[in-house]
Amino acid sequence: MLSSQSAPAFVRLAAHPLRWRLLTELAASDYRVRELVTLVGEPQNLVSYHLRLLRDGGLVTATRSSFDGRDSYYHLDLDRCADALADAGAALHPTLTRGHVAPSVSTAGPLHWPRVGVLFLCTGNSARSPIAEALLRHSTDGQVEAMSAGSRPKPHLDANAVRVLREEFDIDITGRSPRHWDTLSGRRFDYVISLCDKAREACPDFPGRPRRMHWSIPDPVATGGTARADYLAFRRTAADIETRVRHLLPVVSAMRS
Repeated sequence: MLSSQSAPAFVRLAAHPLRWRLLTELAASDYRVRELVTLVGEPQNLVSYHLRLLRDGGLVTATRSSFDGRDSYYHLDLDRCADALADAGAALHPTLTRGHVAPSVSTAGPLHWPRVGVLFLCTGNSARSPIAEALLRHSTDGQVEAMSAGSRPKPHLDANAVRVLREEFDIDITGRSPRHWDTLSGRRFDYVISLCDKAREACPDFPGRPRRMHWSIPDPVATGGTARADYLAFRRTAADIETRVRHLLPVVSAMRS
């Protein structure tokens, strides 16, 4: 006899083939609607309709592009997906809750990370990209080669970027200076990740065909409020970047040197 209990919301949303394709693409990078249209090979009105359903379901968010205000970047909330998957498992059987599932080796963190190079890019290389660089290096005990650069580097790191890393993560990046990405033009990287919509549009090619990813993160320097409001903006930005770095770690650890 079939159960009268309806499927959890996540299952109903993710089960649709096109929505699953959209979730899969957004799991790797933030994208604009027209880019998703190209990736999934479906009409824009259909893609926009299913993106709206994913947004209404709380799995996907959209932020206005800082490069072109007429565009929006769509972002998959992986933490929300993880919670939804756990709830779906618990709805199927109580032993499928997070507390009853034995942790895999990968979730414990590899003892030896593969030899991987990751480059983070933004415009000024004074806030977002150095925060990402520091968090990835810290999370992998320096075994992953994390670097950052900018298209128009500022003279110095933003004081709030230094402060938020020190106070929230116990990481000290004092003494580091922003660099231009032209200084790394001959370097090979496995991943090139832009954190700024403007930098994404101008990102140069790097040798070795690295995997390109984009994290559309608003510039915390652009708040223009009080000192407290400015620092709170940096805390939100650092938390966002930390979440994205955390979800990048299993991808990086799966690579073989």
